[in-house]
Amino acid sequence: MNDVPRGRLKVYLGAAPGVGKTYRMLDEAQRRASRGADVVVGYVECHGRPRTEAMTAGLASVARLRCGYRGGEFEEMDVAAVLARRPAVAVVDEFAHTNIPGGGRHPKRWQDVEDLLAAGVDVITAVNIQHLESLKDVVEKITGVPQHETVPDDVVRKAEQIEFVDIPPEGLRRRMAHGNIYAPEKVDAALANYFRPGNLTALRQLALLWVADRVDEALQSYRAEHAIGGVWETRERVVVALTGGPEGDTLVRRAARIADRSAGGDLLAVHVARSDGLAAGVSHASLARQRRLVEDLGGSYHSVVGDDVATALVDFARAENATQLVLGTSRRGRLERFLTGPGTGETVTELSGDIDVHRVTHERAGRGTLLPSRRRTLSTRRLIAGPVAGLVLPVLLTVALAQVRGTVNLTSEALLFLLAVVGVACIGGVTSAVIASVTASLLLNYWFIPPIGQFTLDDPNALLALGVFAVVAATVAAVVDRSLRLSRRAARATAEAETMSSLAGSIVRGGQTIPALLERTRETFGMDSAELVDEPPDGADATTVPAGPGNYLVLRGRTPSSSERRVLAAFAAHVGSAVERARLAQAAAEVEPVRAADRMRTALLRAVGHDLRTPLAAGWAAVTSLRSREVEFSPEDRDELLATAEESMARLSRLVDNLLDLSRLEAGVLTLNLRATALEEVLPAALADTPTAEVHGEPEDMPPLLADPPLLERVIANLVGNAARYSPPGARVLVTASALAGRAELRIIDRGPGLPAGGRDRLFEPFQRLGDTDNTTGLGLGLALARGLTEAMDGTLTPEDTPGGGLTMVVSLPLAGRTQPIRAAQHAGGAT
Repeated sequence: MNDVPRGRLKVYLGAAPGVGKTYRMLDEAQRRASRGADVVVGYVECHGRPRTEAMTAGLASVARLRCGYRGGEFEEMDVAAVLARRPAVAVVDEFAHTNIPGGGRHPKRWQDVEDLLAAGVDVITAVNIQHLESLKDVVEKITGVPQHETVPDDVVRKAEQIEFVDIPPEGLRRRMAHGNIYAPEKVDAALANYFRPGNLTALRQLALLWVADRVDEALQSYRAEHAIGGVWETRERVVVALTGGPEGDTLVRRAARIADRSAGGDLLAVHVARSDGLAAGVSHASLARQRRLVEDLGGSYHSVVGDDVATALVDFARAENATQLVLGTSRRGRLERFLTGPGTGETVTELSGDIDVHRVTHERAGRGTLLPSRRRTLSTRRLIAGPVAGLVLPVLLTVALAQVRGTVNLTSEALLFLLAVVGVACIGGVTSAVIASVTASLLLNYWFIPPIGQFTLDDPNALLALGVFAVVAATVAAVVDRSLRLSRRAARATAEAETMSSLAGSIVRGGQTIPALLERTRETFGMDSAELVDEPPDGADATTVPAGPGNYLVLRGRTPSSSERRVLAAFAAHVGSAVERARLAQAAAEVEPVRAADRMRTALLRAVGHDLRTPLAAGWAAVTSLRSREVEFSPEDRDELLATAEESMARLSRLVDNLLDLSRLEAGVLTLNLRATALEEVLPAALADTPTAEVHGEPEDMPPLLADPPLLERVIANLVGNAARYSPPGARVLVTASALAGRAELRIIDRGPGLPAGGRDRLFEPFQRLGDTDNTTGLGLGLALARGLTEAMDGTLTPEDTPGGGLTMVVSLPLAGRTQPIRAAQHAGGAT
């Protein structure tokens, strides 16, 4: 068992390259070393910046690991050497870096850092906001630059410290203009593209919001650990209560406007799965529509179970540290509010404490039914009000009837007393009805049955009438009480079904991972924590529910009721199913490469049967004819047969070379010789076999590319040949070149039919041709091989639509002079 305490991780986070993360990281390393800590530089990339390099002076460092890859030599962090050195603190730069294949223990540097932390070594590292996995697509949309190196958000979130290194956009651009970030020849392109003021402002806002979320998580953990129930208004959080009624859209939009008044404000919509209070008149269709509206406005939807709607709402708001609570005014009319007492809105206002409550009017306010709301069968308020009403209501009725004595007969008076008893039964149940019936019987006997003014208990008819009256009153009260209890059970079943329906809908939409399901379970049942374990805990302070074979759902907090346990078991079953699906997905992912290889072998066998046979048959026929002694060929015929044999053998050689290169690519053993390559060195040979190809511009003015010349020639030749094959007769294939932000872009432009609908995804698949109706046009390896060779040289190959019709293939390769060409995203923010 490893007793070494885990090391602590500190991350310096920046919005863009050049904000000073590496400098700040080394500055902290110097401070720790000056206090006597054993600090070692595991890996730091200074990018030729003198001030940053000066910060490494006096710090011990571990020699980098040199490794070869595809003909080049690269340097990586020597994780084994750092572990053997076992320092107190290790400085490791470029947290999201992708290791050279075979150059480290893991594919990613953050995984190497995990090894250091597990060994008890504290790590200081740095990362840019664009390298976070969740923001990869957002950053690409803002800057137009794809991010190839990412790190999972959870890895960064788990860091003990995250320090945001900030600089205003104009300050960063000045730093760039002064040559403090990139080399002078790259400054203009960087300022005009990635480092535009709008890009930097957007990246800065992304970074600030992400850090704010991380700080908020730490605050919530602190409040939970210290049992702090009060609201700390550190961030505006607006909770809107949804009932499924028609007023929900109005409430959501109003709450969203309130949240938008504060930068970074959060919108949370909550529905309490009950039939009373806010849950009366629930419409599942309306709830689904309102949920979509909340998500479209950038909010989140939540569903909780609670016996009391007002308490559940306030508890949820406090758990989320909400500052404002938005709910609609009651749909009940004045008479209904008078008969049933304060509603959910009034109760929430009383319980809210330091949470601001907004009561929003809407067109449905006060237009509900006149039926009383179905609350709990005997709440505390009704337990008190029932007996009181059983004593007071008959007395008040007696006073009123005494004023009209003589105008109402005894039968009508008895029916009015019976109606009062039924009303008391609706308020307080059987016990209150018995009290009311006894009180009403005595008052009816004393004031309205002759002789008036005294109790007539010796008359059998009077005794029978009073007895029947009491029995009828008690029976009616029992029936009313039973109907209330059945209504409560039905409401509970509806609430449970509604909660499970919401959960099932989320799972069907694919929006629930296992952590999200656990958080949903914790939130729904109002627990302190929810986790998935392999063995049930020994302590009695947790609720444990089986969640599939070998898995248990453990919740800590309050003790759920028996009815809640039924729903909880269903939640656990969903969690278990999610675990099983994740396991099956992982197994399927492991099988997929084998299936892909099998598909490729099958396609190869099918294609080779024809495409290799065709040139082989033509060459064989030509050679056989030449060897024949039965036919005398003229010199022209002999030259033609020799040309046919030569052409067939050349075609056969190209097919075999393509197949071998594709196999090497698939196996990862293609040898590269990356060096500075001028375009005029490769273009003439690449275009020699395509007379319709034409170069636009002056390729000799292009700076050298970092590429393997023969492979680059193959790439261009394949792309140009493919473009010529699909161009209309007489049309030219254009080849252009440009340099931008440390990379060169070659464009091969044709005026052919372009890509068919849905063809972009299949464009680079080997052994097929888009639009082919037969198998006589070749193996279809050209584009697949071109992309593979381009990516092997740290480049990209992407298709674009040619304006006016046709297809443009864009080859992007790094310019020569970069220190580590394997990093495809370095120009986009890999520097620090």
